[in-house]
Amino acid sequence: MNKNAKWITAPRDMGVAATTFRRELTCNKEIKKATLCASAMGNYALFLNGERVGKGVLAPGWTSYKTRVLYQTYDLTSLLRAENRLEISVGQGWAVGYIGHVNTNHCFAERTAVVAWLHIRYADGTEEELVTDEAWDVYTNEVTFTEIYHGETVDKTAPIECIGKAMLDPTVKSKLVPQDGEWITEHERLAPIEIFRTPKGELVLDFGQNMTGYVEVRAKGKRGDRIVIHHAEVLDAEGNFYTGNFRHARNENTYILSGGEDVFKPTYTFQGFRYIQLVEYPFDTVDPDCFRAVVVHSDIKRTGEFRCGNEKINQLYHNIIWGQKSNYLDIPTDCPQRDERLGWTGDAQIFCRTAAINFDVEKFFRKWMRDLAIEQGPDGSIRGTVPDSMPDHPTRISAAWGDVACVVPWELYMAYGNKAMLREQFPTMVRWVEYMHATGEEEFLWLTGQHYGDWLAMDAGEDSYVGATSCDFIASAFFAYSTELLVRAGEVLGKDMTKYREMYQKIRARILEYFFEEDGTPKEKLPLTEVRPAYRLHKPPIDQVRSCMTQTTLVLMLHFRLCPEKDRERYGNMLVQMIRENGNLMSTGFVGTPYLLHALTATGHADVAYELLMEERAPSWLYSVNHGATTMWEHWNSLKEDGTFWSTDMNSFNHYAYGTVYDWIFGAALGIKPTSPAYREIEIAPHPNKCLGWAEGSVESRSGKIRSHWYYKGDVVYYEFDIPEGVTARVTLPGGFTTCLGGGSYRFAE
Repeated sequence: MNKNAKWITAPRDMGVAATTFRRELTCNKEIKKATLCASAMGNYALFLNGERVGKGVLAPGWTSYKTRVLYQTYDLTSLLRAENRLEISVGQGWAVGYIGHVNTNHCFAERTAVVAWLHIRYADGTEEELVTDEAWDVYTNEVTFTEIYHGETVDKTAPIECIGKAMLDPTVKSKLVPQDGEWITEHERLAPIEIFRTPKGELVLDFGQNMTGYVEVRAKGKRGDRIVIHHAEVLDAEGNFYTGNFRHARNENTYILSGGEDVFKPTYTFQGFRYIQLVEYPFDTVDPDCFRAVVVHSDIKRTGEFRCGNEKINQLYHNIIWGQKSNYLDIPTDCPQRDERLGWTGDAQIFCRTAAINFDVEKFFRKWMRDLAIEQGPDGSIRGTVPDSMPDHPTRISAAWGDVACVVPWELYMAYGNKAMLREQFPTMVRWVEYMHATGEEEFLWLTGQHYGDWLAMDAGEDSYVGATSCDFIASAFFAYSTELLVRAGEVLGKDMTKYREMYQKIRARILEYFFEEDGTPKEKLPLTEVRPAYRLHKPPIDQVRSCMTQTTLVLMLHFRLCPEKDRERYGNMLVQMIRENGNLMSTGFVGTPYLLHALTATGHADVAYELLMEERAPSWLYSVNHGATTMWEHWNSLKEDGTFWSTDMNSFNHYAYGTVYDWIFGAALGIKPTSPAYREIEIAPHPNKCLGWAEGSVESRSGKIRSHWYYKGDVVYYEFDIPEGVTARVTLPGGFTTCLGGGSYRFAE
């Protein structure tokens, strides 16, 4: 961005309305190249001669605005005319409006502002530049209300008036940096599959898919007529429109007709929804062709595919993909619909491996991880959300959430082999491990602080938030895991990791001493180091009622390789016993679930892993499928068997975290695992099972497309593997056959 470009703002506070900054421009010579760079505090849209410019929406995206804000670059060479009107319209967006479920206003900036620089090179060799300064005119906008959570009002009858010249905004101190993430763009356009009246008489359109984006409406009616739209993910038990789980988010779009042919859609906000209600509608009939749900997310390339002979598992995979698309809107959000939509670090780290199989997320995560590094505390702490929009939130630093600092860089390195990105994030990894090391009086355990625990596990009761597993154990287990990942990263980068290698061994030993009996059995009760309030203050104190005798404890011990090798078989059997004693159901939450099926398979219990995959009672993956889900749910029982809801407090029907099960389907059922970065060396060790009928999946890796396919003919299993040139694959079949293969297509039967 040119240093002569200044941040400018309106001469008066525009509040919740959008603002347009305008400049006239004459170009009376042949243009060789014209480039414009623009950004905003708020969400902006760029117009040239009345036409929207660029493929992106919701620019400049969401960053740690107080430190850095991205700018986008546009090629205007073929768009400029002799006489031009350049406009930058801006709404509150993430930077200025209400953000965070504690409803923080003006979290990053007090008012909207824009900055831009246009550089023109003419064919005769001369150059011209136009920058934002006090010469720009400021106009009102037809968007008279806009908030991320509450929606948008577009008034086609609103007078567009000049309110004066722009003012310089000296309050913006953020560094302008070129866009380093993916563009946020529009994708699929979905037609309504049904229009109906609910038992309450509500007029509802069903688009058949829970999604993130907005509805485009085409209408021609009387000037001043209103269309008011509300959004919902689900209907209630009686089939009525349900918005209770949105909490304070209104998700209301209001469109006021001009009297001519109008096309409406939000510009500065988005919604998460499957259904819309026409609260106000000036026409007697609804033409479905006048409504389209526009899917919006970061422009990430699809790299993974999967299908099998079981339609419920295919629907589960569909839900996983749509959960990721819905929540990968510039940052990895937890949910897209309620008054939250935040970059929760725990959700991001547990899903990262699955995300990198489904889509190319290298650039997407590079941008977000840079903000994470910026927001890391001086003591090395990592907050629960990035960007941090909840400075007063009671639980800000938690195990498994803060460990995003180590997990994501390592997973991205394994997926894409980008050593430069690993090197960039290495200092953040070190500081996080040192933070855990310095926390509390125990040098090699983490026994202090407030944590999210095994979030939403049902083993402490179905209404518990934190689950039954000791938060101290989870914190210490992730202390070990992150330290191990730090050692691996340091070795890749050629650093001396002796200190952290020794630290890792001491953490492992101390975990066994503190949380387990002498015979290796997990302790039922633990010493209470201090009385600490749990996440919800009305719940019992952390670890006063929590234990190590849980499924999640054993899962973490096995998957993180914290237990002695001699105990792995025993722990695997103990895990199976716990599942059996729980009615053949898992009891894990956000922390234990991602690794549960891996731990079972690694200890010789792939059959039990398949049983859990195919289970249809809650808690299970297919429970939501059987109840009509088209995305992943936040709770195992977000919708209960009797048709009631888990709660209105925290009940998203579009939450990708439990979609981590696809990592197991891909890595164990199909059997594809990278053993070196970027899939240059892989293991193919499938675990077929007739409950799937057959299974086929692939990933378009940096080393080429890798495919695994197996199917049954009678009791014989046939295998097909496609391996790219330059990739070495070690193939292991269930019967014990092992071979090492190079690039090519291969067929086996067993």
